[in-house]
Amino acid sequence: MQIDLKRREFIALLGGTAASWPLATRAQQQALPVIGFLYLGSPERTARQVAAFRLGLGETGYIEGRNVATEYRWAEGHFDRLPALAADLVRRRVALIVTPFSLAAIRAAKAATTTIPIVFTTGLDPVQLGLVTSLNRPGGNVTGLTALNSELGPKQLGLLRELIPGAVRVAVLVESPPDPIITDLQTAAAAIGQQIEVLRARTVGEIDTAFASLAQKRAEALVVNPAVLFFNRLAQLVALAARHAAPAIYWTSRFHRSRRANELRIGRD
Repeated sequence: MQIDLKRREFIALLGGTAASWPLATRAQQQALPVIGFLYLGSPERTARQVAAFRLGLGETGYIEGRNVATEYRWAEGHFDRLPALAADLVRRRVALIVTPFSLAAIRAAKAATTTIPIVFTTGLDPVQLGLVTSLNRPGGNVTGLTALNSELGPKQLGLLRELIPGAVRVAVLVESPPDPIITDLQTAAAAIGQQIEVLRARTVGEIDTAFASLAQKRAEALVVNPAVLFFNRLAQLVALAARHAAPAIYWTSRFHRSRRANELRIGRD
């Protein structure tokens, strides 16, 4: 298993997986081998990711409609839909299930099949999450790529400490974290004299609720953890942070570009 999340490495992994499909699995496909694409978000907000996915397939010689087909399944931000969507892909006997950047989707696919290969991408430690046995020998039918971003949260806390020395209580917005992530953040915060307030949001409505609780929890700054839901709602998050006057730090510069766009819009008004 690779440790660095790089596009070409993902392409190579996907191509290698496709090349290793058993003849029996290929025979099950009436016309073309079928890839199942299981994603927590919506197609409207994932156009760039899907375009990159198709480009990667093309670079390994797989062209949709020519020598491979893709069954897309979108949960539209609803976690509870993922098990049924994964089960549907299994019933359709896809040759491979791709689950990009969604722990819930990975787990739904893993629970749905022990035989169909599952290829994931994640920023977390897949061994710690129980997805694979080890990085070198994943075992089972699950493999993929990880950026090992588990250290990102503690580094963000350190940056906030430098930027806002007086901030003691820091809120961390998470989608649906495993306990180790929260534990790591709490340990890192305690080491620099900070306290962590965990805000969970699994739906669009819960994002509003989480921000509304910032004042109640007396949070002086906010860390937004990587999540598909948050990436899809970046404009909403930036607007809410501004409305609640919460200094916020994100994991991607797209949030900061969205903030700049909001500032320019307000200036024109």
